[in-house]
Amino acid sequence: MLHITLRQLKVFESVARNLSFSRAAEELYLTQPAVSMQIKQLEDNIDLPLFEQMGKRIYLTDAGHELYHYSRAISQQLADMELALDELKGLERGKLNISVVSTANYFAPHLLAKFCQRYSGVTVSLNVSNRETVLRQLADNVIDLAIMGQPPDDLDIANESFMENPLVVIAPPDHPLCKVRDIPVQQLEQETFLVREPGSGTRGAMERFFLAHHISLNRGMETDTSEAIKQAVQAGMGLGIMSLHTAELELETKRLKILDVQDFPIMRHWHIVHRKNKRLSSVAQAFREFLLKEARGLMPQVAGARN
Repeated sequence: MLHITLRQLKVFESVARNLSFSRAAEELYLTQPAVSMQIKQLEDNIDLPLFEQMGKRIYLTDAGHELYHYSRAISQQLADMELALDELKGLERGKLNISVVSTANYFAPHLLAKFCQRYSGVTVSLNVSNRETVLRQLADNVIDLAIMGQPPDDLDIANESFMENPLVVIAPPDHPLCKVRDIPVQQLEQETFLVREPGSGTRGAMERFFLAHHISLNRGMETDTSEAIKQAVQAGMGLGIMSLHTAELELETKRLKILDVQDFPIMRHWHIVHRKNKRLSSVAQAFREFLLKEARGLMPQVAGARN
């Protein structure tokens, strides 16, 4: 008789899905040795190896593939059970499991705080990741909802826009173009731009804009965080194009300025996203409706941010 615990299955499912002990440890808020110990105990219980290592990568064995199939089914049944119990609790003690792309983290906590003030018994699990990770979480059905700028085309999802997301050109306060009004967009070809990593929604919008205007993009530093771009722009390494939401603090404190460039801002939208066949809990449905009805009023005015 197998003596497998739910904890072991949860740890195994995370390692198998990520094919990484370190990512699983980060996802489960455990140390890597703790994850390795759970997997070792699980392998001892079933008397079969679940992973094999080739170089620096790990792969599922035949037994691992088989167990992964069943562990995902069990995880889904447990999630369904938790959802059913949350439905009985209503909005008094439910749980919201949400992921947001890193750019949205500049405003998402404020929305969640307002929502939790209204429903004080709700527990929120917030994951902040890059776009690629959030898409994987949607595909693996491990989150209720996601907030992102550009919904995917290759997933069976439902998405609704709830707030405008203007992309603006930012510069250090001493940049010569800060004194110029109605800058021709072609003049940007003479500037160096700091860019997000490939796959970023902001970078994709930026590249499409330059292509549509027949402008060659002169790339400088590439980074995976908006914070690094803001710091680099302040240091004079180049210009940046980013969501207005990410730069509000620096604009208010005069550490950055928005350039008055023709055809800007690039107007995009924030979307609330979930799998189409996902059965949303009362809490998830309430948060979705909260965003659609109330988030638009939190949008800052672009004109007011210019100097």
